[in-house]
Amino acid sequence: MIGIIGAMEIEVAGITAALTDHKTETLCGVTFHTGKLNGTDVVAAKCGVGKVNAAMCTAAMILSYAPSVVINTGVAGGIGEGVKIGNMVVASHTVQYDYDTTAIGEPKGFVMIGSEGVVQLPTSAKHNAVLEKYAEKIYNGVHTGVIATGDRFVADPAFCLQLKAEFGAISCEMETGAVAQVCAVNKTPFCGLRAISDNANDEGSVDFETFAKSSAEKCIELLKDAVGELNEVQ
Repeated sequence: MIGIIGAMEIEVAGITAALTDHKTETLCGVTFHTGKLNGTDVVAAKCGVGKVNAAMCTAAMILSYAPSVVINTGVAGGIGEGVKIGNMVVASHTVQYDYDTTAIGEPKGFVMIGSEGVVQLPTSAKHNAVLEKYAEKIYNGVHTGVIATGDRFVADPAFCLQLKAEFGAISCEMETGAVAQVCAVNKTPFCGLRAISDNANDEGSVDFETFAKSSAEKCIELLKDAVGELNEVQ
């Protein structure tokens, strides 16, 4: 079973609408949709915006459905001139830029995975390869790099430059790092797939309102095509 999590309705509605044998179950206030997507078993959920909502949804999904991989999908802000509105981004790693224990000598973004601490949270290279393949096939390109997560809608060019300098980030949003942490603790493979809805700059809020739906639909269409091959990854 493939697990798919998006923060907003526009990020998962196209998935849930396409399910056959569609059933729903509500856990921890989150509605989980199960069924077959192009013949592949899928569980999909709208977690709500932000890291706490994302973590709660991911934990419930893993405990209740044991997906073989969890994919966090949706829209994000692009960082850098080359990462433009409508582009696809696959997370090589993700970081939680607002997790800050530097006052006690730890690096910024340092979170615990069991007894080990990391800054860059891992993603599944094998599943990433499938997403990258379909992004190239459908949209003629993909950016692979660090997605930076924090509980903040970024619309500040200076802050974007800071995220790029500190973490090498090419994109920023509000859930991927939290989903990745829960998956890592539970030893569940994880991917972050995002379509750029804005450039996380002074015009970010305007761009987001204009392009969020069309960008989210790009991720949905990619997952519809790729889900069978994703399910075959060992």
